[in-house]
Amino acid sequence: MEKETTVTPERRNIMLIDDDETCLAFCREILENRYTVYPVSSGEQAFTILKKIIPDLILLDIEMPHINGYAVLNRLRQIPKTENIPVIFLTSHDDPGNELDALSKGAIDYITKPFSPLIMLQRIENHLTFNAQKKELLLCIDNLKKISLERMAEINKFQNAVLSIVPQVIGIRDTTNGSHIEKMPKYLRVLIGAMQQQGLYKNEIESLDTETFCNASRMHDIGNIYVKEEILNKPGKLNAEEFGEIKKHPENGLKIINRICQLIGEYSFLDYAAIFAISHHERWDGSGYPEGRQGTDIPLAGRLMALADVYDALVSRRPYRQPVDPHEASKEIIKGSGIAFDPALVEIFKAVSGEFAQITKVNLSIL
Repeated sequence: MEKETTVTPERRNIMLIDDDETCLAFCREILENRYTVYPVSSGEQAFTILKKIIPDLILLDIEMPHINGYAVLNRLRQIPKTENIPVIFLTSHDDPGNELDALSKGAIDYITKPFSPLIMLQRIENHLTFNAQKKELLLCIDNLKKISLERMAEINKFQNAVLSIVPQVIGIRDTTNGSHIEKMPKYLRVLIGAMQQQGLYKNEIESLDTETFCNASRMHDIGNIYVKEEILNKPGKLNAEEFGEIKKHPENGLKIINRICQLIGEYSFLDYAAIFAISHHERWDGSGYPEGRQGTDIPLAGRLMALADVYDALVSRRPYRQPVDPHEASKEIIKGSGIAFDPALVEIFKAVSGEFAQITKVNLSIL
């Protein structure tokens, strides 16, 4: 029959610093059955040993010649290898003022001489257990941080792959849309930067992961995948039926993104993309589509995209018309304040219209 093996827990190390030889011997006798004890009679000797051994806990007498306990503790806290060692003060003074002073200087506990061996052992064990649990928790946190960083790298890699493919897929079918998609994040970064400076919609802006938010805007027209190419690239004006097909693309875009989420799980950039897709044709006065939302009931993402989307459509070549210059496009945006666009965002736009013009590679400014 195989003999059962018992695992003995590793003995923990305790350093005992006290200039009183009687107390030193007494404490050593109490502790050595449970712990490996390093008794020393001065702070100088303690720091010599600490160069080689880092104990799990230190019992430290306050009243010692040359270097007292407070000075020893202060020095311990200044050395990276020893700054986190738990220290329990030993003293013959039973004074609440002394106890408060000791704890305020960084000791974890305060034991008054003469002390009960059983109480002393229990208090030491409690602190050792707590410290071990603290180390384990910190290790878990470090591991979680590492996992989170690895996971974030995977998410970013996946996100970048999706966001690089989408413009290509749409661009194959809609010959005017590729550069439009790539410019959207640039417009949004400019608007958000100005909003941050002016404190506009502060709480909403602070809650955003700005870079992910801006990049996700590239998926706003993904629903156009369902629209026939002859409609997307029609050189003339759309009839009512054709425009009806175009108006379905926000809802179709939302369906596509929701399907992606079902297949691969939830990602913040897909959450943002879904809002852009469904809300970028809503209008401030409620006359937009598909839901007819009005005012601030339209998500901020939709209000931002509505402005940037129309501006870029105006300055870009379309099968049915030539582009207008940025100055004229900016006039149209300003004219739409309170009708198509959020008036507060139009005021922001006025301040950054020159940067919008730069994005279109035309060095013009407005007003």
